[in-house]
Amino acid sequence: MIETANRFLQIAVPGVTNLKPYVPGKPISELERELGITDSVKLASNENPLGCSERAKAAIRAELAHVGLYPDGGGVELHAALAAKHGIAPNRITLGNGSNDVLDMVARVFLAPGYESLFSQYAFAVYPISSQAVGATLNIVPAKDYGHDLEEMLNRVGEKTRVVWIANPNNPTGTWLNGEELEGFIAAVPANVIVVVDEAYIEYVDEPDYPDASQWLDKYPNLIVTRTFSKSYGLASLRVGYGLAHADITDLLNRVRQPFNVNSMALAAARAALEDQEFIRRSVELNRVGMRQMTESFTAMGLDYIPSVGNFVTVDVGRPAAEVDQGLLRTGCITRPVANYGLPNHLRITIGTESENSRVLAALKQVLAV
Repeated sequence: MIETANRFLQIAVPGVTNLKPYVPGKPISELERELGITDSVKLASNENPLGCSERAKAAIRAELAHVGLYPDGGGVELHAALAAKHGIAPNRITLGNGSNDVLDMVARVFLAPGYESLFSQYAFAVYPISSQAVGATLNIVPAKDYGHDLEEMLNRVGEKTRVVWIANPNNPTGTWLNGEELEGFIAAVPANVIVVVDEAYIEYVDEPDYPDASQWLDKYPNLIVTRTFSKSYGLASLRVGYGLAHADITDLLNRVRQPFNVNSMALAAARAALEDQEFIRRSVELNRVGMRQMTESFTAMGLDYIPSVGNFVTVDVGRPAAEVDQGLLRTGCITRPVANYGLPNHLRITIGTESENSRVLAALKQVLAV
């Protein structure tokens, strides 16, 4: 007999009881085993199709000699490299096991039952997960053209608001905010409310008025900016990201940061990756060309899509995306339905190489013709 009820539900903390586990995309190995193929294409998780820099690979290989030792718990060398990159003191940087880890630290430091966590509809899934897990109330602001409605978000900031989350660009929609509107919003938020600007996809953006929010850290002590090495730097499997903030905020985040939360290979690879900006340039150019390939094909197929400045594009397939996703999986193509974000007819498709994009586009056309 299979038990359907969790026997420990009644003793779990309230914020956790209503959470649903994050469901990752289907792994390549699982799909290939099911279909008996070896040539599947995964454009589901916004990974860099070029992998990572050769310098990062060399750093990983060198670090294998020390795999039996704990990593540098303070990440001193990576702190120094990031401090030089951003022109700030090392004590304003928090390292994370991916930027998700830093986001979770923010929730644990500043949110609790009785406090509000404010974010936009269609915002990154980690914001509600981390907020609800610590018992905070979720204040979800309806989206405006699939993006942030900053005017309404500001109207929603109240006495119980402790953290406001903004992804720029946003995942899964790819929408973005310009410098004037974003800084105007941050300036208007009360100083006792934390504003998190999540810039996981910043390297891909090629818009003249797109802002680098890290330039505003000295002006707004309540601002936290997060970055990741998982996207353009191609280190997704190593899980390394970071937060930039006022030293007093960093001090608090480090009080809840787990010891040795970033492993040695991740620390070494991230340092090396920072030195290879030519790799980033090639990655961004590949993405630019691939984005045009994707969107022009969607237009030719008569499909609406959400204009994106990230390394993915979210497209309306005109029917339940879960069904289309299953059809794509049978062709060996992995994409990401985003019904969990409230977009049941949309697929989020990562920009891959030209051949990967062509494979998925051809499969999508085939599935939609049925």
